Amino acid sequence: MNLQPRRAEEPDINLTSLIDVVLLLIVFFMLSSTFVEEGRLRIRLPESKTVPVERTPLEAIVVSVTQAGGYRVNERELVNASADTLRAALLEIAGEDRSAPITLRADGRATHQSVVTAMDVVGRLGFAEVNIATVDDTDSASP
Repeated sequence: MNLQPRRAEEPDINLTSLIDVVLLLIVFFMLSSTFVEEGRLRIRLPESKTVPVERTPLEAIVVSVTQAGGYRVNERELVNASADTLRAALLEIAGEDRSAPITLRADGRATHQSVVTAMDVVGRLGFAEVNIATVDDTDSASP
């Protein structure tokens, strides 16, 4: 006669098949749902009787740095390569208007210092838009 108490077995729930079904449902709903916003609000914007004033495009000021480190402003060569001369030439052309875009064109063989000096003068004068001109080298580098 066995009088020892029986060990109670822990109930075990297998969740593997439940997880598979849930993942399958998620994939099904993701693939079958549409992402079109059908409930968008339709807004009627107010109308204005005034005609907006068209802005004339601003002429870009072109600062060129030559191979020797000299500067040209709008294809006009400056008398020397000092930062003060470049500053005076930019002030003469732009006046008080600092919204004109500046295009900086530097020769590939120009010294790094002369390009940085030109950028420094343009930045200190307060010009907001400075573009650096480059050329597309892919056409000339074909094998």
